[in-house]
Amino acid sequence: MKLMKTLAVLAAVTGAFAPFGAMAEEAAPESYLPGTFTGNVALTSDYVFRGLSQSWNGPAIQGGMDWDTGAGFHFGLWGSSLNFKDGGQASVETDLYGGYAGKIDNFTYDVGFVYYWYPGALGSLNYDLWEVYGKAGYDFGAAAISGGVNYTPDNFGGTKDAIYFNVGLSVPVTDKLAISGAIGYWDFKAPLTNQTDWNLGAKLNVNNWFSIDARYYDTNVKGGCVTVGKKTCDAKAVVTLSRSF
Repeated sequence: MKLMKTLAVLAAVTGAFAPFGAMAEEAAPESYLPGTFTGNVALTSDYVFRGLSQSWNGPAIQGGMDWDTGAGFHFGLWGSSLNFKDGGQASVETDLYGGYAGKIDNFTYDVGFVYYWYPGALGSLNYDLWEVYGKAGYDFGAAAISGGVNYTPDNFGGTKDAIYFNVGLSVPVTDKLAISGAIGYWDFKAPLTNQTDWNLGAKLNVNNWFSIDARYYDTNVKGGCVTVGKKTCDAKAVVTLSRSF
């Protein structure tokens, strides 16, 4: 029954976003705003953020919209269902973000901010937070590398400032299949323990209609998590179906 409800919600979200995708393709010249709009929807077996499950090792439905102004600036909205086992206080995460991105030959860069909002959660839990970020990448053709850093002055749960570093590598196997991996390091204020996470997986584009991502995640946390319990830090295999338009 729970799976059927999740699939029903996914169908509703896809149906809601589909007209916008059609408008972007068919009526772009008549748009009142410059640039381009894109959207995405996904169904994942586990919502993992920096190695930690945000859905208590269960499935999540996700979706978002992005606006590229065509002048380097970009803005977006993304959301996901979640489960913190916190008595039902928070069941959705909504991210608002924006930044400035550019490209010089094969070198890309992006700087901006992200605001994480958890509607329904008590204010005393201090779930909501914002980060500033900077990231860059270089595509060598046979492989692409990337790296970034995120900083917040008041981390999730009111745990003071934190900084997150990450590096990634992506290797195209065919024009539809790529293998990728990443390593991240989360630096917290005491008494929290700093955390390392990593992932490795592959993404397949199926007939340019949807993508399948199969990925393995793990962390160095063995004695407990920084958020909602040891269970969310366990090694896990995750499969995600996504559609962009």
